[in-house]
Parts: sequence; structure tokens; C-alpha cells
Amino acid sequence: MDNFQKDIDERANLALSNKFELLLFRLGNDVTDGKAELFGINVFKLREIVPMPTITKAAGMKSPLLGVARIRDQIIPVIDLPAVAGCTPSTGLNLLLVTEYARSTQAFAVEAVDNIVRLDWSQVHAADAGVSNRNITSIARLNSDEHGGDLALVLDVEQILYDIIPTVRSVQADEIKARTFKMTPGAVAIVAEDSKVARSMLEQGLKGIGIPALMHTTGLEAWEKIKVMAQQAQAEGVPITDKIGLVLTDLEMPEMDGFTLTRNIKLDPTLKRIPVVIHSSLSGSANEEHVRKVGANGYVAKFEINELSSVIHQVLEQMEG
Repeated sequence: MDNFQKDIDERANLALSNKFELLLFRLGNDVTDGKAELFGINVFKLREIVPMPTITKAAGMKSPLLGVARIRDQIIPVIDLPAVAGCTPSTGLNLLLVTEYARSTQAFAVEAVDNIVRLDWSQVHAADAGVSNRNITSIARLNSDEHGGDLALVLDVEQILYDIIPTVRSVQADEIKARTFKMTPGAVAIVAEDSKVARSMLEQGLKGIGIPALMHTTGLEAWEKIKVMAQQAQAEGVPITDKIGLVLTDLEMPEMDGFTLTRNIKLDPTLKRIPVVIHSSLSGSANEEHVRKVGANGYVAKFEINELSSVIHQVLEQMEG
């Protein structure tokens, strides 16, 4: 187990080269076809792996919530991940993956941990077209063979938490503080976010604060759109900020992560004036340091619309000055 507890700063440094580490684990056999799929989660979101402790089930808790566990003097909700994924473990729920997403800590019960692999984000592809499970955000190819080799299903933890743990289910327009944003009329926000539920909430939130947005599933998809709009701006003889008023990007995304997308923008002389805000469930000082290294203008943890609105407002004010 100690092999999995590595220095988090080393993992954070991978982000500067569009790489990351994926924890591979197993949940048992699929209840429909009997297959034993391999699943993955970004190690950066993992706080620790612990043997299954005593679980206390509170009144009214229903599957897939197993109950709560006391881990390091913290009471943490425990989620039955095989039940979420539609799997049946053959040896039981043996381990807890304790994870941190933005402002929440929770534990996922799994059957077994397999390995940690170091991948390039280009080896990860959006799952929207090929996987029907709403809890899968992408598919990771574990080797360089484009036509074969092992695959891992990367979980959309934000979707899982949204479905299971009571939270704000939508962005309420009457709760958004009124602000004015210094964007050129006609300019749009380019948004890159692979989680379906996070993308939907961002779309609602930006609409609520009056910022038109073009939504993208991967950093590479957003980057290609930015380059097309830059060519349009050049052809029309206008600054790129007349077309793109803001880029709002997640960090973890298939094909190209948010750090790489931000660095590409900030190293291009024709694009560097575009304000970039990183919006991520990955929190902590290591990430914030990398945000500064790649030149992002702002950073905000998911998901509170007024906090996001405030950061966008500050960034646009600074870029105007």
C-alpha cells in the first residue's frame, strides 16, 4: 500500500508536461455482461488508500451510500463504487479510496487496487461517443498502441457526487450577485470542461451572469476553436479579444489538460492578452503554484457561481487596466 503514497508535489509537476498519474482499480464484474473492467482515477485527487474500516450507517441512508467512516478523526461519507458502476465484486469491498474534490472529502469503496500508471493526456479520449455510462468521462489507453492494448474507464466523480450527495442541483439566477463584465460586445467565453454535470452548471452560471459561452469537452477541442477564431480576427483586422473575451478551463481533460491549454495561449503573442481562468476540483497550493507558472490570470475551485463570477470580474478588470 505504501507504494501508492507518493509525494504529491512530484505528481503536480507532471502537469507542466501534459502528463498525469492514473490509479487503476477494480470493482468486480459488470452485472449485464459479466466483464471485469479496469477503472481509473487521477492520483492527484487521491488523499490516501486505507483498508476497509468499520462503516456506520446513518438512518435514511440508501445505496450507493454505505454510511460514514472515521478516518484520521474525520467523519467521511463512504460510497459503494461498484454499485454506482453496475458491478458486483467477487471478493467484497476491501479498500477505501479517500478523495478530495474542491471543498469535499469522501471515500469510495472498491474491490482492489491494481497499479499506478503515468500517462500523457493525449492517451485519454472523451467517452461521450463510445460509452453510454453517465459516470464515465473518458477512456485511457494504457500503452502507445492506438489499435489495441489495455483500456481503463476514467470515472466522472463530479457526476457521481452530484447524483449521490445532496448539493445545489442547479444555478439559481436570483442568487447571482449583479456585476458588469468588461468584455467587448460580441465576444464569447471559450469553456473547456470534460465533466457533463460541471459543463452544464458552468453553462447555466455563465448564462446567469450574462456571459455568452462556447462549450468544449476537451482542452484540445477548445485550443482548435481558439486558433480558428484567431485566424478570423486576423482576417478582419481586429484584436483577438474582440472575439474571445475569456477562456475558462478545467485542469483534468482528455487529450490536452488545462495547464497545457493555458500555456499554449500565454506563449502565443497573438493570444496572450486573452484572460484565462482555471476552474478545477483539484485544489491545494501545488496547483495554485502551477497556475502562476503557466500564466493563468485566475483560479477558482468548483463550484460556487458567485465565487466564479467574482474571479472573472477581477480578471477582466485587471486585463482592462
